Amino acid sequence: ANSFFFLIFPPGPFLSLLAFYLLFTSLRSFSVLHFIRLSPGILPPISAQRGRRSQWMRNWSVWKHLRDYFPTKPVKTAELAPDGNYLLVAHPHETTSIRTFCNFCTESTGFSHLTPGLQPWLGTMNGIFYIPVYRNYVMGCGLCSASHQRLDFILSQPQLGQAVVILFGGELKALYAILGEHCLTLWNRKGFLHLALRHGVPLVPVYSFGEKEAFTVKPPAPDSWQHLFQTTFKKLMYFSPCILWGRGLFSNPPLTCVPCPCSGHPIPVPQCPQPTGQQVDHSLLLFVKALEQPFKEHKERCGLPASTHLTFI
Repeated sequence: ANSFFFLIFPPGPFLSLLAFYLLFTSLRSFSVLHFIRLSPGILPPISAQRGRRSQWMRNWSVWKHLRDYFPTKPVKTAELAPDGNYLLVAHPHETTSIRTFCNFCTESTGFSHLTPGLQPWLGTMNGIFYIPVYRNYVMGCGLCSASHQRLDFILSQPQLGQAVVILFGGELKALYAILGEHCLTLWNRKGFLHLALRHGVPLVPVYSFGEKEAFTVKPPAPDSWQHLFQTTFKKLMYFSPCILWGRGLFSNPPLTCVPCPCSGHPIPVPQCPQPTGQQVDHSLLLFVKALEQPFKEHKERCGLPASTHLTFI
């Protein structure tokens, strides 16, 4: 589900392996000190630490090449005022989420110019931030833990203009990855609604057209051993392995249009320190309706047939 980190950040895994390698050399003290620093009780929990955003890293030229290789052009359908906080819920997760990364973790698509005054944070699995050296590398682009402690911390800051971006459903996408179908795991994923209601921040639906077409995924048959392996692995490791492939080195891009992440209109929600089930379900219905609207408006322009529709599971 988070394989895009290893596609976008090739030095990250290398630096992590280097930290382990140094344990068996005369320079082992550097690695030991680093591992001690990550040990529980030495520093505040990973989920509660501040990020180490680097504007210099977000402006690297390599991100523009990534944006061009996986064509991305964001479309904003509503203004987001910098005098408030927002919870952007991005779909689909798929196996890479490269376009979501380009839009919110780099300046390759001009996020700061499209939404001046907002500071984006992209939440991801907590385990990423326990990898030596690698954690510092990804935090520079504005990635943070998707734990409720970390997201509560960001949305509780006195400085307004915090835009938290979350992706969910990734560990199940390998089980429902069928090209041409736009199936979103949503009905049993209500944690983001509790987060928005606790802080009273508007929900902003985001849909990235072209994310599904970036790679071709081979879903196993429901009664096959491969499917059993995926479901078992997901229960143990919280994400599903999958078989995927892209295009050849000298072949043409698989897309005939410029894919675009489209953001819908913000959905205001009341602030409820302890939201009830009825409030959560009502907000979920409002969110589903708001997510379908930009999908219907932009699907044909982004190369999808008019008969294509979203399916929620």
